[in-house]
Amino acid sequence: MFDDRSDSAPAAAPVMTVTALNQAVARLLERSFPLAWIGGEVSNFTRAASGHWYFTLKDDAAQVRAVMFRGRAQYAGFIPREGDKVEVRALVTLYGARGDYQINVEAIRRAGVGSLFEAFQRLKEKLDAAGLFHADRKRALPMFPRAIGIVTSPQAAALRDVLTALKRRAPHVRIVLYPTPVQGQLAAEKIAAAIDTASLRNECDVLIVCRGGGSIEDLWSFNDEDVAYAVANCRMPVISGVGHETDFTICDFAADLRAATPTAAAELAATPRADWLASLRADATDLRRAMRRSVSEATQTLDGYSRRLLNPGAQIKQQRLKLLALATAMMHANRMPLSQSRHQLERLGGRLAAHKPDVRAARSALDGLRHRAAINVAAQLGRRRHALESLSSQLELLNPQRTLERGYAIVTDAGGAIVRAPAQLKPRSTLTLRLAEGSAQVGVESVQPTLD
Repeated sequence: MFDDRSDSAPAAAPVMTVTALNQAVARLLERSFPLAWIGGEVSNFTRAASGHWYFTLKDDAAQVRAVMFRGRAQYAGFIPREGDKVEVRALVTLYGARGDYQINVEAIRRAGVGSLFEAFQRLKEKLDAAGLFHADRKRALPMFPRAIGIVTSPQAAALRDVLTALKRRAPHVRIVLYPTPVQGQLAAEKIAAAIDTASLRNECDVLIVCRGGGSIEDLWSFNDEDVAYAVANCRMPVISGVGHETDFTICDFAADLRAATPTAAAELAATPRADWLASLRADATDLRRAMRRSVSEATQTLDGYSRRLLNPGAQIKQQRLKLLALATAMMHANRMPLSQSRHQLERLGGRLAAHKPDVRAARSALDGLRHRAAINVAAQLGRRRHALESLSSQLELLNPQRTLERGYAIVTDAGGAIVRAPAQLKPRSTLTLRLAEGSAQVGVESVQPTLD
């Protein structure tokens, strides 16, 4: 019998709800398509009471629904109109309630702004490489500015916001306006000139460069290289308050400090007078409290010294008694060693006298010995002199010179040898005769042997 409920039968596949399906598709789209810039024409634009924007973005061949929520739309800088060419930065997703594919717009700009943004990036990189944005070039704002300069248009709403904030926070600070257009042709050149003028006049402690919000085209005058160099070379610290919180310009990076809005720039430039007065009052209170504490401590110290202070007369008497006691002790201290030393010297003198030898007999014996030694030496010298004279006489008798003086001569051959026998002589040889006075050379004619 066949049973289709066998354990080997496959399990039934799970069933998804439409909501789960749409959520899965939305997650898949969001993961597959990251944020991207999309260009097209605005159609069917609607601004809901909640502040959200709904419109269709289309080109010649297709269209896509788009939504921009209020949190993002408030920073757009303009409200698109039907037929406007725009570029949006959006995330591809799915509206789950209807299952409609749409894009969630994060940012919007007029068509062509992309090239401006690229130019902005190129200039930012160039100036950053030149060192204009380095943190070590940033200067601190003065704590107590006496004058604040403002570079902006006299007709700008930003100027009214700055003046209102400064009047509320620091009405005592002097305001100097350096008027300049902030938008339009040649605006960048005039902004740079106004900053240079403020630097040259050097009449302010801090300079605010500001204007209200707008599109990237409206703020483009502050993305100029000359403006950046003017801000970086300014003598006083510069606060840049251009546009809204999400707007960034080259001027912001070159300035010493960036403010989110012109009003924020004014708040950064001047600390509220009420805060300073409250701080001064607190410091005065602390100072009075410290002075009272110091006076109290000094009074207590003085009371302690006064209790320890004696009457001058009694103090002098006490010091005199102490001095007398010290003098007596010093006198005893000096007298006792001196007496002991004198007694010891006398005792040693006595011992020396008792052991001192009698040298008179020894001196008499020494004199006798000295006399006898002198006599013996004289006698010995006499004998030696007599013997020397005898030897000198004998030596004189043996002196060859005396023999030569009696007529004798010393004969030497050519080699200097003394001739003693005829056998040493040779005919026709030369001999030297040494006489008593000088010498002579003679030739030998012939040699004859001695006849017996």
